Amino acid sequence: MSEIPLGDCAIGLILLCPEGSCPVLNPITLKLKLELSSTAILHQIRRDQVTDTCRANSMSSKKRRVLTPNDLKHLVVDEDHELIYCYVPKVACTNWKRVMMVLTGRGKYTNPMEIPANEAHISSNLKTLNQYSIPEINHRLKNYMKFLFVREPFERLVSAYRNKFTQKYNTSFHKRYGTKIVKRQRKNATQEALQKGDDVKFEEFVAYLIDPQTQREEPFNEHWQTVFSLCHPCHIHYDLIGKYETLEEDSNYILQLAGVGNYLKFPTYAKSTRTTDEMTAEFFQNISSEHQTQLYEVYKLDFLMFNYSVPSYLKLE
Repeated sequence: MSEIPLGDCAIGLILLCPEGSCPVLNPITLKLKLELSSTAILHQIRRDQVTDTCRANSMSSKKRRVLTPNDLKHLVVDEDHELIYCYVPKVACTNWKRVMMVLTGRGKYTNPMEIPANEAHISSNLKTLNQYSIPEINHRLKNYMKFLFVREPFERLVSAYRNKFTQKYNTSFHKRYGTKIVKRQRKNATQEALQKGDDVKFEEFVAYLIDPQTQREEPFNEHWQTVFSLCHPCHIHYDLIGKYETLEEDSNYILQLAGVGNYLKFPTYAKSTRTTDEMTAEFFQNISSEHQTQLYEVYKLDFLMFNYSVPSYLKLE
């Protein structure tokens, strides 16, 4: 399910002008307009994919449940530029929160990378849609430009596992989730492992995710919750759907549409620590085909909705 190449589509836009009526553009301006047109078509294709998936899975407007304000806590609002950004952990959300802090900071910040990562995640630094009244929520959903960023679901999942369960400093996750996972999934666990929860294996993490008891007890943590459940794309019509795989291009396109592209660029950072497709495949080597199949079912809508193919390394039953 690779995305449709857009070169011919973009050229076709120029040919729609009647002979002699198109404005004369210099090569640089023409190249920019072609790029913007191609990107606009790409985002339309992505929107259509979401719409088609919602319809195919019986989540049309007539059958879907009504959202509550609590469902909107991941939607960050920028009043000045009329933007709504649904943040998805492990999809560059730290840098996007930094950008939103610059946009909403009224001069307090000018460079996103000067904002400490921990400050970007302080909830009081950004206003979310659930803090508004129902009429205010409806007005903003109708009139503001709404966007989100997505990532290959299993790559995002492995990234979350690596960050939350293999880093010794994440003691809060070890205590809250690691101890629970070890207790439920590990036979003959040592007393130390049960108390610390700091050595969770990926196989145990997967078993925890597909265990029906997990979702009965409490919703998934946001770091491994589905994008479908965090951002509600069958309820909320997103104008732009960015992808982690084209992060810089999509981000700067959004900033340009917001009217801030001339002075604000999306931060770039080293790719050496990123979770890659190859790395993800290695983590799945020891997962049984039964558990792979069950895990795919958990994240299936994210795969379908955002046009990600079934990974070649999976052994689905």
